[in-house]
Amino acid sequence: MTPNRQQGGGRPTRARERGVIVLAGEDQNDCEILASLIRAHRPDLEAAAKLVRINDPVRLRRKAGPDLAAAMKTLVGKARAKALQQRADLLGFVVHEDLDGYADARYDRIRATLGAELTRQCPGLWTALALAAWETEGWLLLFPDAFPHVRPKWKVPDRLVGKDSGRIKDAKEELKRGLGSPVFRESDGPTVAREALKHRLIPSPRGSNRSYEDFVGDLTHWA
Repeated sequence: MTPNRQQGGGRPTRARERGVIVLAGEDQNDCEILASLIRAHRPDLEAAAKLVRINDPVRLRRKAGPDLAAAMKTLVGKARAKALQQRADLLGFVVHEDLDGYADARYDRIRATLGAELTRQCPGLWTALALAAWETEGWLLLFPDAFPHVRPKWKVPDRLVGKDSGRIKDAKEELKRGLGSPVFRESDGPTVAREALKHRLIPSPRGSNRSYEDFVGDLTHWA
């Protein structure tokens, strides 16, 4: 299960008993959602890897060429520094950004570009790209039964259940309008994801979302 990896900086020491997987996203909420998804899909990593995040917001989807390479280099450098700070080997790097668009040909083009650069700059590491369409709230819609575990009165409207959530524009606003009182807040997202993990909902999504499936596909290739 241990990848052929580069170290997170410096020489290994006896204090380094397990490695880290570093998460980078638009904000802390997104990274916490990713952490629950990773734990659900890769429970085998629990003993081998600690999930940590870097604070730098990800802004990659509009970049290309040298600008993308430079921005990715900065993020990867921060990931290696985080591993060094944790006195652990860097095992993997997961990058999140909301697409703010549908999972269509544009999505395919952006994901191919970002994924290739991420892989190129992280040789020997596990990598995964979470390019969420429209946004990570669209991924949460795949687990509607988690919402009442957060707020008993919350119910995802039937029109949003069992759909292709990658085709739902502004899922966050749909949740704010549709769940009822209290109004859904962006900071509720991590709690929804944790409840989905706790109640074992995540491995069995209700509906589809190609961007979510692509992310899960990246996780399954970790060996």
